[in-house]
Amino acid sequence: MKKRFIIMGHICLNYLPFPILSGDPFEHVASILVNISQKEAGRKLLLDPKRGLLKQIIRQFDSGSLLRKKGVSGTIRNCCFEADNQLHNLLLISEFLWPALLLPVAGNKIYSEEDTSKMPLELGSALSIEREVLVDHEIRVQALDAIYLLILQESGRRAFWSVNGPRILQVGYEDEENPQVMEAYERVGSLLIQENGTGEASTQVSD
Repeated sequence: MKKRFIIMGHICLNYLPFPILSGDPFEHVASILVNISQKEAGRKLLLDPKRGLLKQIIRQFDSGSLLRKKGVSGTIRNCCFEADNQLHNLLLISEFLWPALLLPVAGNKIYSEEDTSKMPLELGSALSIEREVLVDHEIRVQALDAIYLLILQESGRRAFWSVNGPRILQVGYEDEENPQVMEAYERVGSLLIQENGTGEASTQVSD
């Protein structure tokens, strides 16, 4: 079984390069990534820092293919189910992980310099300019589910606060109209409020 997952992982590596200006003939392989990550052995393979598979997969989120984006988002979410014992390996790639999770749920506003100054460069730069809003609600739900799984762990919460994550969710929630996505925001927000009772109201997601 392990050998099978390794082989599939290498197949996905061959799939990773994606066209930017033309159609994506390999976008259907995204479903393979999600299937691999649904199994514990697959998640361990993807989270092995020596292989670096998850980092390369996350970078595929910049693809113009919605199907590929969904595959990447679903794979990240599934891997976050291992946060209770693999959080360290997840946070090792936080430079790629947090933008992939937070940009889809950041809303469409241009963030203030005060907000972006509290974010890592890759997040702050992206949120300080006009950008295309992600219209697919399933990806937003998957991103919020992944964030929830990460912040269930104390170290995950600290990492989330360190990138000004709560502020991003607050702004994103204000722009959200899809009930399913709003529920996912509120689930994360309730956990942050519960675990950080001394947090300022301006950083909390609420009605």
